[in-house]
Amino acid sequence: MSVPTLARLAQDLVHGKTTSEKLVEDCLARIADPTGEGATSFVHVAHEQARIAARAMDQLRKAGAAPSAYAGIPVSIKDLFDIAGEQTRAGSLVLKNVAPAAEDAAVVARLKAAGFIVIGRTNMTEFAFSGIGINPHYGTPKNIFDRKTARVPGGSSSGAAISITDQMSYGALGTDTGGSCRIPAAFNAIVGYKPTAKRIPMQGAFPLSTTLDSIGPLAHTVSCCAVLDAALSGEPLHAPTPRHPKGLRIAIPKAYVMNDMDADVAAACSASLKKLADAGAIISEIAFPEIDAIPSANAKGGFAAPESLMSHSLLIEKHADLYDKRVLSRIQRGHEQSAVDFIQLVRIRAQIIRDFEKRMSDYDCLAYPTVPIIAPPIAALADDAEFTRLNLLVLRNPSVINFLDGCAISVPMTRLPEAPTGMMLACPGGQDAKLFALAAGVEALLA
Repeated sequence: MSVPTLARLAQDLVHGKTTSEKLVEDCLARIADPTGEGATSFVHVAHEQARIAARAMDQLRKAGAAPSAYAGIPVSIKDLFDIAGEQTRAGSLVLKNVAPAAEDAAVVARLKAAGFIVIGRTNMTEFAFSGIGINPHYGTPKNIFDRKTARVPGGSSSGAAISITDQMSYGALGTDTGGSCRIPAAFNAIVGYKPTAKRIPMQGAFPLSTTLDSIGPLAHTVSCCAVLDAALSGEPLHAPTPRHPKGLRIAIPKAYVMNDMDADVAAACSASLKKLADAGAIISEIAFPEIDAIPSANAKGGFAAPESLMSHSLLIEKHADLYDKRVLSRIQRGHEQSAVDFIQLVRIRAQIIRDFEKRMSDYDCLAYPTVPIIAPPIAALADDAEFTRLNLLVLRNPSVINFLDGCAISVPMTRLPEAPTGMMLACPGGQDAKLFALAAGVEALLA
């Protein structure tokens, strides 16, 4: 069965094959299904608000006044964004008594302006500070793959991904500070996008790292993500024209991001690169000293630790006992840096970005596995040492692009019933339109 892409749903709405009201009711029914993952994927479901909005969009469409072709399609919102009249708890008990937001986050307002309907708020890693997706407060949604084993969904946009795989929404709003859109996408055989950060306003989103945070979509296809990204960035809503891989200059880094692949990812990566080469792509393995320099630059916690500590210091004084202990320990690493350390990190990053952009001038994109392993079982993460090891491994590859201030997308290398794996395609910052076009071509080839 074909996946419900935004393009297909838009056509169905235009031709009267469905209504917004029906789409909303279908999503609500799947969320409420006691055999599904709705209870752990959503921390709030907008039952009546979504129904009212759906009826309004159906009436506007009948009157020829729909705000966009996609008006009336349900989307989910990560519990990191303000929605007027609702609490923004960021997956935490620390903010359980926070006052409701006075207004929508800028990106939520833009989605609503395009006619998308908010179906609910999705679960996440507490304060978005992990790539695994486990939440001890609100539960952890199970990966779409091998549900019997109960594997991690990936984080921090965990509920966002499962809302897509289980058709509880047709687009999802997430954030990406070190891979939080791309990791759950790779683990669940969908697409996740990390834009050039400055393109999309952060107003009304609870921060993790003001330097590295970016806002992106998760959806079934590259085209779906491109449409959502356009809405988020205030650009015209249109799908990219796929660029065929023939002649595409792809750089494969001779760097640590190609290490420690498990058998599933290694096989999928090899097969995918062969398909690209056979289609005429020019694949070059090259050294990236800039990438190799990032771990040393981040040795004292990088940007996320001190910048999150800035946001959380007063909350920790009052409510340290309410934090997920694993998240709290990562935030408190911010104490390891002095002001001199931080200023030096800013300068080092700027130089690394300049060097990276210069090296990439001869290539169209960078490509390597989004995550070097398939999703591990949730039970395997009970041990703190194993959690730390796997969390660092899962974040390693995608976080490179946040440090480099680039744009990146994860497209599936394998499809169910195989274990999901993702290939990340990335470009220097500002090349989002180019990246969507070439990613759409790669997606079609790999599919």
